[in-house]
Order: sequence, then structure tokens, then C-alpha cells
Amino acid sequence: MKYFKILAILAAFGATDAYGAGSEDKTEDTSGADYQSAETAILAGNFAQALPILSALIDAEPDNADAWNLLGFASRKSGDLAAAEIAYATALKINPDHLGALEYQGEMYLELMQPDMAKANLARLQSLCGDCEEAEDLAQALAAAGA
Repeated sequence: MKYFKILAILAAFGATDAYGAGSEDKTEDTSGADYQSAETAILAGNFAQALPILSALIDAEPDNADAWNLLGFASRKSGDLAAAEIAYATALKINPDHLGALEYQGEMYLELMQPDMAKANLARLQSLCGDCEEAEDLAQALAAAGA
């Protein structure tokens, strides 16, 4: 239910990239104060504020795929695609089936003008979850990009 509230808040503020797409497949305990602080900063659009929080969380929990995914998202939204690329790759190394990381990495590929890589992520998502929200969101991003 929390997930849908987040999407409703983002829709109300005109967010163009639904945050939280990976939240349904969280593999770690995300109830900690640091994770919650990072999510709050991201929801407010304060991506730069979330970065040091997520970096500290990753230092404490280097195998936290959800934190790496959020770090990738915040980095990408801050304009640091190189850092986002590393973060998504790390999340997927930890959990190759992380739906949110696959979606967000695919969206990053579109920003990098690599539609074939984004399509590969979409195919992987569809093989994992069919027409789940992450696959639908990436498909819509591909269509919007004309890919």
C-alpha cells in the first residue's frame, strides 16, 4: 500500500519517472532510518541530499541491492550517469533479478542513447515478471523515446 501512496504523491507533483518501481521486489530490510531518510529526500526531489545517505548505507551494507538501486536512481537524477551505471550494475550483480534496477538501468540506457540495451532489459523484465509495472514503465519509456 505504501508503494501506491508514493506513486500518488509523485503523480500529484508531476514526476516523470515513477520512483519506487523496485520497491515491490526489495530484498533487504528497508525500514532503517538511513534508508527511510534517503527515500524521503528522493520523494522530495532532493537527489543530491540522498546521495551521501545512500553512500553511508552502502558502506555499512555493501550487499544491499536496494540501496545500490536507489543510489543509481539518485545519481541518474542528479545527472551523474557514470555513477548511476556503476550503481545499477552493482545492484544487478548482487541480485540479477532486481526488477527496479533492471527498469531504471533501462531508462538510463535510453538517456545514453543505447535503445538496444534498454530493449534487452525490457526482455529480461518480461521474462521475470511478464507485464509487471517495471516492464510496463520501461516499455512506455522506450515508446516515448521512439525506440
